[in-house]
Amino acid sequence: MTLTEIIFVLTGTCAILVFGGKVASLIMMLITKLFCPLPEAFFTSLGKWAVITGGSDGIGRAYAEELSKQGMSVIIISRNQEKLDRAAKKIELKTGGKVKVIAADFTKDDIYGHITENIEGLDIGVLVNNVGILPSQIPCKLLETSDLEERIYDIINCNVKSMVKMCRIVLPGMQQRRRGVILNVSSGIAKIPCPIYTLYAASKVFVERFSQGLQAEYISKGIIIQTVAPFGVSTAMTGHQKPDMVTFTAEEFVRSSLKYLKTGDQTYGSITHTLLGRIVQSIPTWVLQSEAFQHHFQEYVKNRDRR
Repeated sequence: MTLTEIIFVLTGTCAILVFGGKVASLIMMLITKLFCPLPEAFFTSLGKWAVITGGSDGIGRAYAEELSKQGMSVIIISRNQEKLDRAAKKIELKTGGKVKVIAADFTKDDIYGHITENIEGLDIGVLVNNVGILPSQIPCKLLETSDLEERIYDIINCNVKSMVKMCRIVLPGMQQRRRGVILNVSSGIAKIPCPIYTLYAASKVFVERFSQGLQAEYISKGIIIQTVAPFGVSTAMTGHQKPDMVTFTAEEFVRSSLKYLKTGDQTYGSITHTLLGRIVQSIPTWVLQSEAFQHHFQEYVKNRDRR
């Protein structure tokens, strides 16, 4: 066999293996209950408490409500005390579970001592790092962002630093007890180059890489660390889009995503978003980076928000 033939055979074998791996991953998601079922008392076996950042609204509140339904007491952390109190009352009425609130603005640096004091000594089984912000409601080029210096600071603090610091606070107890789950909420757009969402997408790429490395470091300690990367979810951040085949309510998405907790260190959280992710990743990079795409995407978001 010549060198050229060997190269072609190896290339073909690698292509088959990669494609086969993707097919196997998709099949596993389709029948996840068979491959990776969660025991009935799975969450309460991890610990008494769940901590959720950005827990007063949207995906964060949906996680808090669902984990409360599973029998856990929950701590929701966000900056607005009134919204926190309202969310806590609604969750308690719906689930009968215990809800504790901590008011903290994750764009600030001086909040972590306060958070540590309020959760110190608790048996925390689940941490959901959900809090995050956009640089601007309407996507735009970096230098067109209003108050850019402040926005850079806020994005790094809220989307990046908060996750690392919360892991730093909660992980030692999980390591000592040799059990726990950390869910870090990313975004589907972290999978592709995403101009006009550059700062936000880059912060979510950090979430994914940090989570993968951390999982490799602590999987032997019995701790699950997973990135959850949704596409369309109807929340305030997405202008409360009307739910459809691709866009979920926050409650629907959270219920779906928790089913994939044992399928690996990353998940899109649903079959629909997994298929969408495969499609988006197959789009040539030059299309995503073109001025035409940027313009049409910006106009789409403007029209969506007006509706």
